Amino acid sequence: MTVTTLSLTDEKNPWVAAEIRFDRAADKLKLDEGIRKVLKAPAREITVNIPVEMDDGRVEVFTGYRVQHSIARGPGKGGIRYAPDVSLDEVRALASWMTWKCAVVNIPFGGAKGGVICNPLLLSNRELERLTRRYTAGIIEMIGPERDVPAPDMNTNEQVMAWIMDTYAMHVGHATTAVVTGKPMELGGSRGRREATGRGCMIVTLEALKKFGMKAEETRVVIQGFGNVGGMAARLMAARGFKIIAIVEYYGAVYNGQGLDIEALMRHRTETGRISKFDGGEDIDKGEAMLLKCDVLVPAATENVITSENAGRLKCRILCEGANGPTTAIADETLANKGIFVIPDILANAGGVTVSYFEWVQDRQGFFWNEDLVNTRLQEIMVGSFESVTGYGEKHQVDNRTAAYMLALDRVGSAMRLRGLYA
Repeated sequence: MTVTTLSLTDEKNPWVAAEIRFDRAADKLKLDEGIRKVLKAPAREITVNIPVEMDDGRVEVFTGYRVQHSIARGPGKGGIRYAPDVSLDEVRALASWMTWKCAVVNIPFGGAKGGVICNPLLLSNRELERLTRRYTAGIIEMIGPERDVPAPDMNTNEQVMAWIMDTYAMHVGHATTAVVTGKPMELGGSRGRREATGRGCMIVTLEALKKFGMKAEETRVVIQGFGNVGGMAARLMAARGFKIIAIVEYYGAVYNGQGLDIEALMRHRTETGRISKFDGGEDIDKGEAMLLKCDVLVPAATENVITSENAGRLKCRILCEGANGPTTAIADETLANKGIFVIPDILANAGGVTVSYFEWVQDRQGFFWNEDLVNTRLQEIMVGSFESVTGYGEKHQVDNRTAAYMLALDRVGSAMRLRGLYA
């Protein structure tokens, strides 16, 4: 029976939202009570204090986390984010979402996540390196190719992964490329990894269009976020013929009803640092941009951008969640009542972890694939997973998000039943 409730006061608490969605799916699935208890709580979590000598000689102490939600189906898998508002509840929620995401696309990983409370924009490159290496040393007993495999996330990148890999290598005494994914190509990274999350969003959106008999060339898209996920989704979708009518960022939004020139907008942002004052579009309020009439809305930046306050005013037909947790649990019912076709985050943005899995496999084999093979295998997994989720939803008469959670819980629960409890 569902025991977690969600009020407006904790609507944006990601861990509470994760519990609500877990409970909904577990109730529908009639999940065994024992397995339910195990899966509701993270298997393991650590908090580390990270002393760092700053460039001016001061010592600052940062706080970092690593959470392993489940390792029933394989090593933990999940990114590491650097941000001022990182919290343990957020990392717990993200780790649980990684468990379900890996299960939805049926790759042999469990779920994990990490984070450090800091503002990377205020740190020099040397300070970031010292912070990363000391954080890695603090969590080193938790990570490893067979234990837990970190990856980039918000405000971390290939260079951060290289520092983590090197720090781990210094402790174990040999180069171990499979300890992280999202690495530079020179250190065992995979072709197609940078584009993978955005490409996955495009693939599942194309599958959704098939269900509605729509064509990409006639599809109007609004994308919130213009970083690795949103920017790459915009670039790939525009190349495929989609009409990207608005891009929304933290500082504002740019709109062109006839479709933005994404490549030109990317050059403009590189030159100016922002998307505003772009000759190929008009500046509009970012809140209004999210409510534009469109066929597809892609929230691809941060959590909690679609809430009880704005969900009822969305004018999209398809919502493709490129970010983790962009929709609050309270907003789910509103979207369902409006008939919006939701491609939930644990499916929509799973392209990144899927190609991370490919990278891990290649590192362990010592044999690397060309980009066509990476993209072909990504296409196969994303299309198959979309069909599995939507088919599960039709069979059980539930929305896509509940279907995705039910499918994931079923797969993880089955693994746990087969393994049994160690005593």
